[in-house]
Amino acid sequence: MNRRVLGQGFIIAICALAVACSNGKEAAVKTRDSDTVKTDTERTSSRILEILDVKGKVTETGAMTSPCSDYDSEEEVYRQSHPWSIYRASFADMQKGMDRLRVELPKDGWQIAKDGRDGSQLNSPQIIAESKGREFAVDVRLHKASKVGNSPPLLEVTVESACYRSK
Repeated sequence: MNRRVLGQGFIIAICALAVACSNGKEAAVKTRDSDTVKTDTERTSSRILEILDVKGKVTETGAMTSPCSDYDSEEEVYRQSHPWSIYRASFADMQKGMDRLRVELPKDGWQIAKDGRDGSQLNSPQIIAESKGREFAVDVRLHKASKVGNSPPLLEVTVESACYRSK
């Protein structure tokens, strides 16, 4: 799989996951402790991994703090983003994981905002879901194995928090 395409997919995912950034409406942004938001984001990622229930290798990343793009940097409004992937699993097992998400996310209080194709060159299956009460969004994409770059099948996941002001 072309890593450039994956990189573009990640950028698109970040844009798609712009949850609770209110186009400059300051009242909508809560003040929260960054460490708490980071921990909550990683905990939410762990729950998504449990629901997927795909036996494979998982990339070892942690949540990262980044500025919320709808605000000027002087406003100090941030979000946590936790991108990770599952690899070394069969494509069929990854498809079953996506099917489990479709069933289990709504039971877990999530609203599926998109269940279709991501519009990339690879036209990968994509699920975007929001949990407004917990102020998180998830973007999951299933990539087939590709001879270009000798890429294996990959389940790409990004969990992102809502924008917040740091205490």
